[in-house]
Amino acid sequence: MSPRTTATRWYDAPEFSVRPARQDEGPELAALSRPFVRAGALRERPLSLYLSRACDFLVAQAPDGTLEGCLGLREHPAAGVLYNFCVAGHRQGTGMGARLLLAAFAKARGRSLTTLFTATTGSGGLFLRHGFAPTHPSLAPIAWARSLDPGRNARVLSRAL
Repeated sequence: MSPRTTATRWYDAPEFSVRPARQDEGPELAALSRPFVRAGALRERPLSLYLSRACDFLVAQAPDGTLEGCLGLREHPAAGVLYNFCVAGHRQGTGMGARLLLAAFAKARGRSLTTLFTATTGSGGLFLRHGFAPTHPSLAPIAWARSLDPGRNARVLSRAL
């Protein structure tokens, strides 16, 4: 077989695929996020946000159709903000998060965004391994930076594309 027939796209694999979320998947995005909200890793967001912003999300889908990971990319002038990044516990450490992140980079580049920002209350290890670095919130999109809850002590990270 030629390399052309055996190659797979970097964002598809037999164990899961990464794709844009559909408008009707708001309830699944909310359900996937709920354990991370309970653990304090994510801010609580109303179902209406997931419904109205489903197009922001990339999802990792298992072969049976179950959503097992998601990552939102909100566009601002010249910059993007990654938010609501979560991977189901049984999928952590499998590369799912990295593939979601790489897909978000591709989506952001396709939209001609030059910088990505995110905020994390955790170690941020995955972001740091993929070129993010701590930055001051004043360098981020103003509306997003103002929406950060100071009580969560989140670190703001950025990465040039």
